[in-house]
Amino acid sequence: MKKIVAIGGGEIGRPGFPIETTKIDKEIIKLTNKKNPILLFIPTACGDSEGYFATVEKYFGKKLGCKTDVLYLTKAKLSKEQIRSKILSADIVYVGGGNTFKMIKIWKKFGVDKILQEAHEKGIVLSGLSAGAICWFKYGNSDSRKMKNQKAPLIKVSGLNFIPALLCPHYDFEKDRKPDLKKMMSKTSGVALALDNCCAIEIIDETYKIIFSKDSANAYKVFWAKGKYYQTLIPKEKKFLPLSDLLKK
Repeated sequence: MKKIVAIGGGEIGRPGFPIETTKIDKEIIKLTNKKNPILLFIPTACGDSEGYFATVEKYFGKKLGCKTDVLYLTKAKLSKEQIRSKILSADIVYVGGGNTFKMIKIWKKFGVDKILQEAHEKGIVLSGLSAGAICWFKYGNSDSRKMKNQKAPLIKVSGLNFIPALLCPHYDFEKDRKPDLKKMMSKTSGVALALDNCCAIEIIDETYKIIFSKDSANAYKVFWAKGKYYQTLIPKEKKFLPLSDLLKK
């Protein structure tokens, strides 16, 4: 089975911040059918931050019982086979937040995009938040340019296209996301899925459901049709529903 959990945002316990996504993260672990799964953290989007991995080790490792590993692409000189072995040996791939545009560029340079496709076919759980959610989709509403210039606009970035839709994270948390997504989708065919912080979409093969770690966190389907803009709440059903229905206007 192919498994993706894309999270709109939220904290996992970095210094000075609370833990917000535990209910979602426990679902990610549950999908492996293992008590102590191997979780591979990929921090490419945040420049291979060792501090970020320390937070992942403490949270997913000590708190949630995963065996944690990390894939540094810019700091470590690994062969393609070493990279492939790390990814395909994992039960969970968890991608951190940061600069999506830069991350995808680096992944393609090292062939990580193709290896992640293998992992997807193999049934390894692919997950992450913000940039780590966008990457599994065809496109994303991204703040990649803001990393260098806070006044820079949000941009449409290309992901790995495992899911043929645009993904917008932090929908409730960052005030410019809603107006920008409306504008972006006027020039983008298909639909966008917009996720609040502490909300995620869980996709198993051709089915999906919305999961959340905060009751007020929601997911929305966004698109234009015949000159009219639609933003509809995606119901939080307990059962899985057909993904094809969600992705059509």
